Amino acid sequence: MKNLSQSLSLIDLIRKKILVSKINTLVTLIFAALTLWILYLLVNWAFIDAVFGANNRSLCLDPTIETGACWSVIAARWRLILFGLYPFEEQWRAAIACFVIILVAGLSTLSYFLSAKNLSLLWLGGFSLFYTLMRGGIFGLTPVKELMWGGLPLTTFIFSMVIITGMPLAVLFALLRRSELPWISRSMGLVIDTIRSLPLLAILFTFAIVLPFVLPGWLIGDKLYRVIIGFTLFFACYQAEIIRGGIQSLPGSQEEAAKALGISYWHRMSRIVLPQAFQRAMPPTVNQFVITFKETTLVSIIGFFDLLSSANAAYGTALWSFAHIEVYVFVAAIFFVFVFTLSRYGAYLENRLNVTKH
Repeated sequence: MKNLSQSLSLIDLIRKKILVSKINTLVTLIFAALTLWILYLLVNWAFIDAVFGANNRSLCLDPTIETGACWSVIAARWRLILFGLYPFEEQWRAAIACFVIILVAGLSTLSYFLSAKNLSLLWLGGFSLFYTLMRGGIFGLTPVKELMWGGLPLTTFIFSMVIITGMPLAVLFALLRRSELPWISRSMGLVIDTIRSLPLLAILFTFAIVLPFVLPGWLIGDKLYRVIIGFTLFFACYQAEIIRGGIQSLPGSQEEAAKALGISYWHRMSRIVLPQAFQRAMPPTVNQFVITFKETTLVSIIGFFDLLSSANAAYGTALWSFAHIEVYVFVAAIFFVFVFTLSRYGAYLENRLNVTKH
């Protein structure tokens, strides 16, 4: 009886919200049919008529056979797409390094690691292991310089390093902008607003190409790390405004009461203000993480062999020049998995914090 009543309520809901009139019903049926038709074409192209297997390239080009997607390019070139220029015989290290980051992200959902201290130690430890596996030079691992990094490991490295270094910097920027000393708050506000008004691509070009001309030789460093520094500053300025918005949404009476009790500034911030600010700023923070991960593709424009550049190289030969759509669909699927996981992780944290609050 309960299932029957639920079915009836669902039918009543459809009638009230969708099948209100004949026009609404007609439009709904047309769009439903169109959606089903498009879905059929996609499934037919991607699975039913698709060509699989690294040695089936000739079938993709056979004019007498009606074929769909040519996934043979993925079977033949997946190592290049995922690992880029990383030495072939050492790619197992890059695979384990990416798995480490994924494992760290999974462990971050456990209640034990939801505190700021444990979460920071987890990510610092995981990132250190990631860097050790990628760079080598110790524990008998063959050294691999950053110039040889590419594909998904390079994208993951840039994203992780920007987040790990950018979050503490964003907190510092937000607190400096809220300083009671006008010359500090106004100076910090000018810096944040200036960097936020510039395109990220312009900042990356400046740090990668222009900066070496104005710095002494000993301060130039590696191109990859200069780009990461510029990326981190850009991320920190946007995230600082998100954190500042979370702080300003809190009742001012809380900080005033803490002052009246004689609680020091750093204890007020770390124990009272910032935890609540992060809780209220969780949705835009996760959104900023998603944007940052997608913006890592911009480094391909300044000469880095990231996941997108590796994909371009995978079909950039005479053998596979016709299969660019399949390569981009594969890369889009990888980005979708990572971005969707980030979004769901943010929703989980938001629900968990709301449960804790109530």
